[in-house]
Amino acid sequence: MSDEGSWAMDELGGAELGDARLTQRLIKLADRLGDAPSASIPGACNGHAETQGAYRLFDQARADKRGLGWESVLAPHMKRTEARMAEHPVVLCLQDTTELDFNGQAIEGLGSLSYEAQRGLYVHPTYAVTPQRLPLGILDTGMWARPLDMVESRRWIEGYERLAERAEQRPATRLVFTSAIFEGGLRDICGTGWDRAGFGGMGFAKSLRVAQSPKTPW
Repeated sequence: MSDEGSWAMDELGGAELGDARLTQRLIKLADRLGDAPSASIPGACNGHAETQGAYRLFDQARADKRGLGWESVLAPHMKRTEARMAEHPVVLCLQDTTELDFNGQAIEGLGSLSYEAQRGLYVHPTYAVTPQRLPLGILDTGMWARPLDMVESRRWIEGYERLAERAEQRPATRLVFTSAIFEGGLRDICGTGWDRAGFGGMGFAKSLRVAQSPKTPW
């Protein structure tokens, strides 16, 4: 498989990982996993050498190596997502939280999940899609280990605030914020200036009304 012209090259080719060879390895691994999304790393890779190369790439996240994070990997994809968003008059920005369950594995930096005995990480992405269900990509995300006393609704509020900033930079595209946050979290969002100019005239509360209306007032 040639990297040239692949979707992974288009989306991740601009990743700045400190070494061009690492970027090429990232592109190849993304292509492999795209071809076999349910496979293990060895199952997706083409042979032992490619598998070892994938694990060496992951090893670069260690603090005593390059300390690479997911931010460096996703940065070029998020940039392309924003460019695609600019081509549409309305974009739905969908948020939700998911769990990465690493229970039973000896990994540092994990926190509790749904139950205290479960160990892993939380991921909270904002996914951009058109009203016609055309996927545009990941616009924003966060990853963290949760202390037991953390209020999860704060992640939705932070995502909303970053989206509102983007909306001010793209007045020609109406961004519709959608989320599963309720009650106290909704009150917090209303207190952040949800109806600020530049959010395409549509904030959280307005998008709720759109979802309940038999007509879609784009």
